[in-house]
Amino acid sequence: MTTDVLTFQPDMNVADAMALLVDRGVDGAPVLGTDGEVVGVISTGDLIVQETELHVPTVISLFGATLELPSSKRHFEEDLRRALGSTVADVMSLSAVTVGPTTTVEQAATTMHHEKVSRLPVVDDGVLVGIVSRTDIVRAIIRDDAVVPEA
Repeated sequence: MTTDVLTFQPDMNVADAMALLVDRGVDGAPVLGTDGEVVGVISTGDLIVQETELHVPTVISLFGATLELPSSKRHFEEDLRRALGSTVADVMSLSAVTVGPTTTVEQAATTMHHEKVSRLPVVDDGVLVGIVSRTDIVRAIIRDDAVVPEA
């Protein structure tokens, strides 16, 4: 676990966030609300969406009726929100998967795998106390630690 965590505020400019991620050599960081709670996570993947082509939702015409696939529309709306965003709140992932400070390496690795995330903010009583990255997990496996250690 890394305790010196880069964090962002929702109203921060996207360009400034990109620069900080690059300067710090990390590919993502938690976004904190006004009370210090984790309200989302921003990653280089979220920022890359601004440079991608958007795919129009899939529409099917069947017996004179036009059907729009709901999941296709949802993805389009999410990508559009991110592509047009100018603040961290506009482009961040809206739900942050978090763990507690006593989470084991196995639990953290399982959560990362199932939730398809690269980092897990570590929260204790609603307060961010660190972050666990995939590198932290590999480091802990090599050391054969039971609990995610501080980096």
